[in-house]
Amino acid sequence: MSSPETDPLAATLFAEVFMADQLARNVVSRALPKGMEISHFSVLNHLAHIGEERTPAQLAASFHVTRGAMTNTLAKLEWAGHVHIRPDWDDARRKWVSLSPSGRRARDAALASLMPIIGGIVRDLGPEKVRATLPVLRELRARLEES
Repeated sequence: MSSPETDPLAATLFAEVFMADQLARNVVSRALPKGMEISHFSVLNHLAHIGEERTPAQLAASFHVTRGAMTNTLAKLEWAGHVHIRPDWDDARRKWVSLSPSGRRARDAALASLMPIIGGIVRDLGPEKVRATLPVLRELRARLEES
């Protein structure tokens, strides 16, 4: 039995996760509309799903990035007209971010270009295999979030 420091199963798992992440990002980047980055799509998609405003700090925490990185992404999205950023009327130090109609359209266009690709991958793998894999990936994500 191998020790935790030399476990080949652990090394293989993380090598596969890292490679899958790199390849998935490559596929997604190529499929996104011109000028849209994965970080932009991720924020637009998150705001579309939650359907309510978030502060930049809340968004940074959700994506496990620094506030500076999120501020940079939000500035680009605001410049493109995809998000509205307004001051907090009760606390002048805080701002609120919401999805604009243009942002919803940009997110929908990105999804329209992505879904045939990722849907095809799921179809090729088989929905049963994908469903069986999701609990393991979710638990892996949860464990990584804890650490």
